[in-house]
Amino acid sequence: MTPIGAVNPLASSVLGRLDPAELTGVGGPNAAPLPPGGTAAVPTDSFSAMLDNLVGTVNAKEVAATQQTTSVLMGDSGALHQSMIAMQESGVAFSLMVQVRNKLVDSYQELMRMQV
Repeated sequence: MTPIGAVNPLASSVLGRLDPAELTGVGGPNAAPLPPGGTAAVPTDSFSAMLDNLVGTVNAKEVAATQQTTSVLMGDSGALHQSMIAMQESGVAFSLMVQVRNKLVDSYQELMRMQV
């Protein structure tokens, strides 16, 4: 499934790393062979770094949309369509981030309900 528009780099760079086969290098059609010790490599990016990257990407889209909108409103640019597209991309990226946050909170709450 291919994401729509400029959300593609966001989804492929951040959310695409959530695939366990890609993270560990085990399984999947493009999996790297295991090292001689027989264990998979540990991913170098932490989960918090991935979330920071997601928030940074959403913030960058919002800043770009604001700059384009300001440029159109000040009369410096006549590209109203590009400003509208940038605002929509920013909104979609923010909605994606909110949904990821909601899923994380739900997962955390489910873990807290588990009995040990």
